[in-house]
Amino acid sequence: MSIEINNISKNFGSTRALDGVSINFEENRIYGLLGRNGAGKTTLLNIITNRIFSDSGEVLVDGMHATENDKALSRIYMMGERNYYPENMKIKDVFRWTKEFYPDFDMEYANKLADIFELDLKKNVKSLSTGYNSIFKVIIALSVNTPYVLLDEPVLGLDANHRDIFYKLLIEKYSNSPATYVISTHLIEEVSNVIEDVIIIKKGKIIKNETREELMSVGYTVTGMASLVDEYTRGKEIIGTDSIGGLKSAYIIGEVIRNEVPEGLEITKMDLQKLFIQLTSA
Repeated sequence: MSIEINNISKNFGSTRALDGVSINFEENRIYGLLGRNGAGKTTLLNIITNRIFSDSGEVLVDGMHATENDKALSRIYMMGERNYYPENMKIKDVFRWTKEFYPDFDMEYANKLADIFELDLKKNVKSLSTGYNSIFKVIIALSVNTPYVLLDEPVLGLDANHRDIFYKLLIEKYSNSPATYVISTHLIEEVSNVIEDVIIIKKGKIIKNETREELMSVGYTVTGMASLVDEYTRGKEIIGTDSIGGLKSAYIIGEVIRNEVPEGLEITKMDLQKLFIQLTSA
């Protein structure tokens, strides 16, 4: 059981948005789909859900071709930045109509989440702020109970408190009712403790596809006087550096050997956000 993406490519005029992308989203995992703006994240999710069509390649959902296949697409729910609901429709009616299209939609759970987020169900869609527009779509995504849930920038406009509530609810929901969640986001530091697998996309190509533990185990940061750092890193695989005054930090791919680290240098674990920045920088 998986969403299987085979050699997907997509052009917009002269722009190559996706270039031969092949990945699998396995069942009951939480994925982070990470990339800079314009890397191809949203394009990929839109192709999976038939909102746009690829120029080549195929998408299979549990072995079924996804293109114009209602049975396959009914197994996926995507929360995107664009709102596809009538702007004058009340939120309570949006919930009711969602259940018509997704029979496993849990109305009781959705109402519970609305209370937690203090969302007024009598409001119509167009009256919602940017944050509450995201909240009402997040509530639907957590309540539809499809095997695959795609979340494109799910915390757009949410304040810190609401973002924290969302992440806690996601983990709780996943623990109680496992499904596959794909979170496309640029808030990497926040999502790093939630995701199990990391997919990094750069200029339409997948450059990393590993578990978070595997990815974080391959690198470290060394910090100290620039001359000491330069001497220590000679011959090592450096993916980036930062300098402030006479101090320098180098981001290294490889295993640290503690007894080879000279006095005056500090070795720290590379966090996911730092690693992402270095891997995707120009």
